[in-house]
Amino acid sequence: MKKHTQKSSGIFVLLGFIAAVMIATGTVWSVLNTQLNTISSTPITLAAPTASTETVSTATKNVASPSPTTSLTPLLPDSFQLSIPFTVQAPFAVWDALHEDTCEEASFLMVKYSLDGTPIPPKDQVDTQLKTMVDWETQHGYGGSITLSQLQDIAAQEYGITTGQVTKNITIDDIKQQITAGHSVILGMAGKLLDNPYFSNGGPNYHALVVTGYDATGFITNDPGSRQGENFHYTYTNFYNAIHDWDATNILNGSKDMLVF
Repeated sequence: MKKHTQKSSGIFVLLGFIAAVMIATGTVWSVLNTQLNTISSTPITLAAPTASTETVSTATKNVASPSPTTSLTPLLPDSFQLSIPFTVQAPFAVWDALHEDTCEEASFLMVKYSLDGTPIPPKDQVDTQLKTMVDWETQHGYGGSITLSQLQDIAAQEYGITTGQVTKNITIDDIKQQITAGHSVILGMAGKLLDNPYFSNGGPNYHALVVTGYDATGFITNDPGSRQGENFHYTYTNFYNAIHDWDATNILNGSKDMLVF
């Protein structure tokens, strides 16, 4: 009877152990199951890849940024005119050999008095100044007709005016830009190409004049080749075609240059 009781107690102990294991196992499984459900229901967010400077293409690296100093050419007004005093190249209407060739000198005198801010003096003084210029040029080896570069040199050497600059192969807009900037412009011309009804014998082979302004249809000039030359108007086409600096072999070979003061 005692043995039976001990045997029964052992069985009960064993059954209790098994029951405890099962309970513990069930608890662990429940916890694991809860964690798995939590993980599976949580959305997974992937971080966006960070751009690396090393992936920038060579083409992109080589694209130059626009320079902050770059500026567009200013818009030109539709019309503009400077106030430049006028003189004819033959003040007393004596068109002798000397005065036939003083268009360059007369053009320069107009510019000089404009720079000085003074009016053109009386005819006798202008005539004396023209003759003095021609004498000085002859003494220094200049011919009857002179290029714009030579006139620039004469202005500097004889009158001390060193601001003259010759610009080559000009356009119509180049002239306009100088005029609107307040600069005086002297041009050499193939005189016989100019549409000027006041010229005799079809006009001079070589001519010089001062551009004072422009409007919608052409340039306004102080043309010393006639008494009617103050504010004389030439169309753009006629004027530009006639621009030719002095060339002793053929005036039409002369380049399209301007002398700016």
